[in-house]
Amino acid sequence: MSLAVKQPPAADRVYAHVKQAVLDRRYEGGTLLTEGELAEAVGVSRTPVREALLRLEVEGLLKLYPKKGALVLPVSAQEIADVVETRQLVEEHAARKAVPAPPGLIQRLEELLERQKQQAAAGDLAGAAVSDRCFHAEIVRAAGNEILSRLYDQLRDRQLRMGVAVMHAHPDRIAKTLTEHEEILNALRTGDADAAVGIVHRHVSWFSNLARGEVR
Repeated sequence: MSLAVKQPPAADRVYAHVKQAVLDRRYEGGTLLTEGELAEAVGVSRTPVREALLRLEVEGLLKLYPKKGALVLPVSAQEIADVVETRQLVEEHAARKAVPAPPGLIQRLEELLERQKQQAAAGDLAGAAVSDRCFHAEIVRAAGNEILSRLYDQLRDRQLRMGVAVMHAHPDRIAKTLTEHEEILNALRTGDADAAVGIVHRHVSWFSNLARGEVR
């Protein structure tokens, strides 16, 4: 007897579909999405579509226009600067609190870094980007503040959308990212909080270069 796979609620399916398409830039900034089109694409009625779009508006990805639909908000240089500044505040705070680092955190970061190296070597840039996000999220989670962790996950989603083309546009960047992750890991391993904070600051700052002409 085969067990039927339980489908997530309709609104969650629409939310996941639209969010992924916005992050992947299949729905570019400036695109107008209608409730009817989305209902058809996901195979649901319009009510859950409305609920999902409201959630995405709260996250700053869309702007709703009654009776017209939802506009995918373009990424602005200001948004990039704001995200980078907020990431620095959260990540530098987390790096300081992660010292002395528990063995479980060090082990998890080692595994993620090894996975990211293999993905980079195999040319799996999408996979490497996910491992990159996990690496940073583990450090934030280690700070033990649940509210900060949730805020951080949202920030990383927004940054992923901004930087989906970064690894392709800057093939040299992946090697630098791996080196800097190695440096962060070593600083946490040796209990050097100041070094960890300094490297995290430099590592995250690089992204603000995107505000100068990189964003399309």
